[in-house]
Amino acid sequence: MSGHGAPDRQRIDAGDLKVVVVAGEWHDVITDGLIAGAERVLEESGAAWRLVRVPGSFELPVVAKAALDAGADAVVALGVIIRGGTPHFDFVSAAATDGLTRVALDTGKPVGFGVLTLDDEAQGIDRAGLPGSKEDKGAEAADAALRTALTLRSLRD
Repeated sequence: MSGHGAPDRQRIDAGDLKVVVVAGEWHDVITDGLIAGAERVLEESGAAWRLVRVPGSFELPVVAKAALDAGADAVVALGVIIRGGTPHFDFVSAAATDGLTRVALDTGKPVGFGVLTLDDEAQGIDRAGLPGSKEDKGAEAADAALRTALTLRSLRD
């Protein structure tokens, strides 16, 4: 499991940050788990946040950019892409990953990457922060976005 070696993170104070969680609608059990993990971290940090749903992972970059352009300090992008029998998986995975990277670089603001690219649904259940899951990628993405926003702020001060 890829979570081996993950850092032990302590709660952070992000009470002055505004965060938008942008989440796809596909594979709702997994996605809802990711959202719950992100919500928990954001609530514990004190950050102001809101949830915006989009049709799928392909739409994450454009909505993430809009949120950051509208004043959000960070975005947490959550989605689920499960490999099928066609190249669709490769195209959507690359578009979401490349698009979210471009959004972060173009805006100079963090995008927490919580897009799961999976071979099957079981891998998603294992990473969604659900009861019995081995990892909580929604929480990890939110934590990364908050920590990066605070680091960028400290570099600008």
